[in-house]
Amino acid sequence: MSRISIGVPGLDKMLHGGLIPGRIYLLKGGPGMGKTTLSMHFLMEGIKKGERGLYITMEEPAAHIKEDMGKFGFEVEHPNLRIIDATPTGAKANILGDIRYEEFGVSFDKLIDGVKNALREGHYTRIVIDPITMVRVILNNEAAYRKTFLLFVNTLISHDATIILTMETGEVGVEEYLASGVIELFKFVEHGKVLRGVGVSKFRGSSFDEEIRPYRITNRGVEVYPNESLFMGGQY
Repeated sequence: MSRISIGVPGLDKMLHGGLIPGRIYLLKGGPGMGKTTLSMHFLMEGIKKGERGLYITMEEPAAHIKEDMGKFGFEVEHPNLRIIDATPTGAKANILGDIRYEEFGVSFDKLIDGVKNALREGHYTRIVIDPITMVRVILNNEAAYRKTFLLFVNTLISHDATIILTMETGEVGVEEYLASGVIELFKFVEHGKVLRGVGVSKFRGSSFDEEIRPYRITNRGVEVYPNESLFMGGQY
């Protein structure tokens, strides 16, 4: 089965070759664990190969995303990368037609319509929504959220894009059941030292490394060490 790189060689190795294209994946982790950085690796890898990427931020303002991700050397102003501010305080500017950025922050239906328009405008092969859990807060109704989220998933899949959704650690919902794969970022303390680990808990259609492996956030972004042990005094 064909694979696409997530943009982090060590994580690709844990996934036994990378992601299966055209599916939805869930990236979980606490604040400051590198979810946005890892997601940007995924988009940049596609851009290197001539693909187009769509990043929808639902929590952090787009200007902050560009500033922070630019420090890692990511080409956030690349013409093949589109960053949409879907935060409640997003810029009051039209995205396409009569759909405005700030409307995403109060209506998931508007978000779906906006993504549909973006997909019609250009063929995006890689999409990130960061974090999808903001939608649950907006709808504030579990039944409505499940129904709307399923519609959203079907919309994305129908365009043959590979999608990463981010969410906070500890939250379990319909996203985890519908996703083809789940990658989680962990933080541990051993002998007074903070250790970061990445694990794959689900990956439909493929075998994968089931051990939690160490990773670091460096000035080049996320680095995963697939041959190292996180505990037992392992060095990485």
